Amino acid sequence: MPVLTRLLPSPVFVEIRPGALDALGGILADQRLSASGRIAVAISGGSGAVLRERLEPLLPGAAWYEVADGTLDSAVRLTDQMRGGHYDAIVGLGGGKIIDVAKYAAARVGLPLVAVATNLAHDGICSPVSTLDNDAGRGSYGVPSPIGIVVDLDVIRKAPQRFVAAGIGDVVSNISACADWELSHRITGEPVDGLAVAMARSAGENLLRHPGSLEDEDLLLALAEALVLSGIAMNIAGSTRPSSGACHEISHALDVLYPKRSAQHGEQCGLGAAFASFLRGERELSGLIVERLASHGLPVTADQIGFTEAEFTEAVHYAPNTRPGRFTILEHLDLSPSDIRDAYADYVQSVHR
Repeated sequence: MPVLTRLLPSPVFVEIRPGALDALGGILADQRLSASGRIAVAISGGSGAVLRERLEPLLPGAAWYEVADGTLDSAVRLTDQMRGGHYDAIVGLGGGKIIDVAKYAAARVGLPLVAVATNLAHDGICSPVSTLDNDAGRGSYGVPSPIGIVVDLDVIRKAPQRFVAAGIGDVVSNISACADWELSHRITGEPVDGLAVAMARSAGENLLRHPGSLEDEDLLLALAEALVLSGIAMNIAGSTRPSSGACHEISHALDVLYPKRSAQHGEQCGLGAAFASFLRGERELSGLIVERLASHGLPVTADQIGFTEAEFTEAVHYAPNTRPGRFTILEHLDLSPSDIRDAYADYVQSVHR
């Protein structure tokens, strides 16, 4: 009988523990990425500068590059700066924007990337996608996923709690995204990768039912591991499908329509997941998502992130335009603005019940 199997695209190493940042040089050497220490490190100008002071003596051969923002221009600029540097690897040190810029630049220069996350705001630390602001608003660019992930839980504890909570919203939204994927399979015949769904949904369910608070190391560990699993699920699927459904379409629509007022990505996706689950008739699940988001101080209604009912209605109506060809509960119901407004009013009523 033949042995049927497949190779899973995943990081070569994942280090999630207190004190991991101080061991970064040893980790790179142990993993045979850079025994010489010739690495390029991309950092932000804020917290990255503080961490540079701490890490520079531990990485004497490193070249440091400040990244201004999470734009395509910054990613191209970083690429140009690193050309000809003869580095062994690139380290993206910071939050999601810095890591996304570093992922794009690493892909352009053909070097492995190690993502060193200083907060856990979303699942970009392990995903095969760079989300970068551009002249048209915001774009998603396919890139190789990081070869290694390093998360220092001591550093994560010092990050603003809003960023950590946003990561919970992003991971919990996996549950809604997988339900949308399965809906598409039933209605349109779109193939579903069961392994990708199992990993993404398990990550979301773990965070949905985790009793811990943002101060608990056990919750931070669970969140970091869930973000890594979400990224691997996207690698397995070959798309963002296991982590991006109507929840993300709504978030992207808010970004496009109100770019100056959009909230954290994970905040918007969590709210989008709760509302999308409500639209699918999964009232118990929607209630569980609302309860978990609220327990971590995350928004569960549009007004909690500064949007009126009319603005949220417009965003939900526009949302399918952000992912042409993707089939979710929004495409399936094809609701008119008045239908969306009525459904959202019912959802808000259920939240406050």
